[in-house]
Amino acid sequence: MTRDPSDSEGLRTSLISDRPADSDRPTIARASLGWSLAALVILLGFGIGSRIGSADIPSTPLTHASHTLPAVAGDAMPGPATNITVESVSTGAAVLAAHTTFEFASAADSDPRYDEAVAPILLASNGVAVPIEKLPIYRAKAREEAVESLAIVTRGEIGRGKSLGSSLQSQGISPATIHLVATEMRKVFDFRHSRPGDEYRLGQDAAGRVLDFRYSQSPEESFYLAWNGTRYVVRMETAELRPQIAKVAGVVDSSFYGAIRALGEQSALASDFARILAWDIDFSRSVHPGDEFQILYERLYRLNDDGEEVYVRPGQILAGRYDGRGGQHTVVYFEGDDGGGAYFRPDGSSVERAFLAAPLEFSRITSRFTWARRHPILKVTRPHPGIDYAAPQGTPVWSVAAGIVEYKARAGASGNLIRVRHQGGLTSHYAHLARFAPNLEVGDRVEQKQIIGYVGSTGLSTGPHVCFRVKRDGEYVDPMEISGPAGDPVGVERLAVFRSVRDQLLADLGPGPRSVSDEAL
Repeated sequence: MTRDPSDSEGLRTSLISDRPADSDRPTIARASLGWSLAALVILLGFGIGSRIGSADIPSTPLTHASHTLPAVAGDAMPGPATNITVESVSTGAAVLAAHTTFEFASAADSDPRYDEAVAPILLASNGVAVPIEKLPIYRAKAREEAVESLAIVTRGEIGRGKSLGSSLQSQGISPATIHLVATEMRKVFDFRHSRPGDEYRLGQDAAGRVLDFRYSQSPEESFYLAWNGTRYVVRMETAELRPQIAKVAGVVDSSFYGAIRALGEQSALASDFARILAWDIDFSRSVHPGDEFQILYERLYRLNDDGEEVYVRPGQILAGRYDGRGGQHTVVYFEGDDGGGAYFRPDGSSVERAFLAAPLEFSRITSRFTWARRHPILKVTRPHPGIDYAAPQGTPVWSVAAGIVEYKARAGASGNLIRVRHQGGLTSHYAHLARFAPNLEVGDRVEQKQIIGYVGSTGLSTGPHVCFRVKRDGEYVDPMEISGPAGDPVGVERLAVFRSVRDQLLADLGPGPRSVSDEAL
């Protein structure tokens, strides 16, 4: 006997009863009733199968398998310990059941096409009526959800001479996926602007569908794409940074910047500390082997996509000490009532002066203030009433003091030149600039440390640098001798609070042993 194997779940159950022997003729009526009900089941099975099955499961030869089902008492499902065995007809698809994770439910719950009005009644071998809706019906929902939850992560960075596409392709990502990412991300980022060292992270499900994608050109900012359930959304994200207080202490070997990097910290910490003490120490010529330093500061961390903390950069310097040939200099950070902070000496006086020691973060001084210098291009000896600070092309140049822009234009051998007028009859001059700060005009007021231009090599120049000069009442003076009055000290009304903060910070800073350390506090 053959039957259509199709049904709503790929499984149809029938019962095979023994034919009555001649000795059982008194029970023929009862057996006939049983066969009639079985025939009804078969007919209904054909009817339901013709409505449902053929569209869901491919037609395969019928096979017989033995299934153990819970025994039934009336309409109630029994406990799991009591079982009856029935003979069932299954398709090839049902044979795979042993290798699949199933969730059981009634036919009415699992299949909206199930019609209670025509639910057939099955007879178990012991003659107990079993409504079909009480039989366990499988669906692979649990397995599907488990697969959905898996994510395949691909990480990498853009190599020199590479693009995002070539980088992803080398990791086995399909061209279609790369096209989707590039197309969607174009709303916030054009990958033609990719740079070597840029990092990316791609998340996909087991079927290869893109779940999310992050592209970072810096540790703090990234471009993010994600599937929200209906469509892809893209945005630029700024990482939330969490500070942890740390301390570095060390001894200078060859340079202050080198000593900081030898401790495993970024050179930005050295730059920040040098700016704080710029009024007292020229870190290009006043640093010597054997000088000691201690810095108490914040290390800023962010969470990555895997929930791990990643160090980003140094943050606020809270206290510091530098002890060298030029004496010992100690500073602490203190915030005023307005929330703005500044650096003060332990006695409450300001470390800031009217003039900075230098107008930029420079690599070295290539020429100092002198009345007799042989010009490297003209090959003649003449005065050099300024200081040449060598620095990479494009390094920001700032005003050493507050003032008014008097001149901003090309000036012969000086190239692009800016001149700023300050109080006390002083003017500062910045020559050989590559370009000026945007929107800066003659007559504008600038503040101390405000960027006014960028290092270049315009005019009569042998390389990128800025020639910095200062005039007092029209006469050139050595910029190293200009400091001007100090900034405002801590107010009397805030002095008690300042002393409390100072004592705590200096206790955390420590006495500064002659050893290298890097300890979290």
